[in-house]
Amino acid sequence: MSPRGKDIAVSANTGSADPSTGRQDSRRWWALAAVSLAAFMTYLDNNIVNVAIPTIQHSLHLSVSGLEWVVSSYLLTLAGLLLVGGRLADVYGRRRLFLAGLAVFTLSSLAAGLAGNADVLIASRAIQGVGAALLMPATLAIIVAAFTDIRERTMAIGIWAAVGALALAGGPALGGVISQHFRWGWIFLINVPLGVITFAVAVRDVRESRESAAARRLDLPGLVTSAVTLFALTYALIEGNVRGWTSPVILGAFALAAVAVAAFLVIESRSASPMVDLSMFRSREFSGGTGTMMIWAFGILGIYFFTSLYLQQTLGFSPVKAGLAFVPMALCVAVFAAIAPWVQARAGAYRTVAFGMLLMVVGLVLFARLGLNVTYPALLPGFMLFGAGAGLMNVPLTNAVMDATPAARAGIASALLNASREVAGLLGITVIGAVLSTRRGAALRSGADPVHAFLDGYHTGLLVTIALMAAGVVVSYLTLRPRAGAAEPAAEITVVGELEDIGESLGEIVVPDAR
Repeated sequence: MSPRGKDIAVSANTGSADPSTGRQDSRRWWALAAVSLAAFMTYLDNNIVNVAIPTIQHSLHLSVSGLEWVVSSYLLTLAGLLLVGGRLADVYGRRRLFLAGLAVFTLSSLAAGLAGNADVLIASRAIQGVGAALLMPATLAIIVAAFTDIRERTMAIGIWAAVGALALAGGPALGGVISQHFRWGWIFLINVPLGVITFAVAVRDVRESRESAAARRLDLPGLVTSAVTLFALTYALIEGNVRGWTSPVILGAFALAAVAVAAFLVIESRSASPMVDLSMFRSREFSGGTGTMMIWAFGILGIYFFTSLYLQQTLGFSPVKAGLAFVPMALCVAVFAAIAPWVQARAGAYRTVAFGMLLMVVGLVLFARLGLNVTYPALLPGFMLFGAGAGLMNVPLTNAVMDATPAARAGIASALLNASREVAGLLGITVIGAVLSTRRGAALRSGADPVHAFLDGYHTGLLVTIALMAAGVVVSYLTLRPRAGAAEPAAEITVVGELEDIGESLGEIVVPDAR
């Protein structure tokens, strides 16, 4: 084997790096930088387009349907192929799938940024979703394989989660600035230099990991039925408001999704090498953690979408000002994601996640009290509490789910976590949007003006979200709580110790070991 081949070789059974390198192996931190940058790009493309939609419509003369598919084509392929991407990563190698997905994502971002008509832009966005579906599950699986020390892994997942959350929260701000001051294509072109840098770092520092040879077989029927299920369900959720929920196409899509998921469950229960080992869901931590993520995504991504409308349509904020309103939330997400591992070690994952969810409930309650005459400072308490809660809960939640998963299944576990978030988020936009529309319609029929009617519907949507998040507090506390007699591993953590660990980690990045 060549020296380079030896350098990237890993244990066939665990997919982890050679433990003899220990804490002196700086490459795992560069690998973390690469997968975090990739996560940043994919999460950014989930919402950066929304603020720039009017500019894109004017520039390319898009119809309403075409405009919707600029956003939806990315979500459709991303959600539809996430499980496939996770399974392929486990079988063929997380590094290989990560690099392939990153290349596809970067090249399609270039095509989208240079697109001169609607067809090219929509096709490029769909291919972007394919690239994201290949690389997203691999990011978390690479972290699990690279960081065998539990304390370091917790810190690494915290950094990864904080970077992804920053992209979600900062997307509207960046999209607003670009759409108002630059050509709209730059919302995609910014991915190109980031993608090239990330690819170069990943080629050098990400090590290969995969399942053991004995389990390295593809479950093609499972791949096909899972993709059909997610494609059909995602399509129905995206198009339901446009075509009507009782239209033959939408009812047919829901029926296809139901048949496909039933077939998938039968296939997986009988397969010798299933795509998704259904026994994973017997773990209370895995099922409860995934369920908590779905509750969070259902409520928050739904209301997040309509909060952007509230800021611009009701309060009259410009795209830039509306985007900048999310910046304090993004900063709070980053800060509290950084301290979440420390809190988790002291209080336990179940308390930390539940408390984070509770903080978000309080933030949403503050938003439910806002009306028509709201200043920017009045928005800050709700945004900051919500960001603090999101940062605090995501890291221990992700850790709890991944710790309940065998290392060989890290890719598919990551894919399940991502797919549950994407589909639940779409479901949240659909259901909360329906609640908002129904309440707004009732207000209009009662004689309210359009602005007050929208505000009434927005507040009703917030109340539904608050109730859902409150349920998430209970679910996370009960399901992530350690079993009787099995205490969580408690590490004695001090501020000085944490600073020393971070300093050593930074030192390994700046001054790599000579090997």
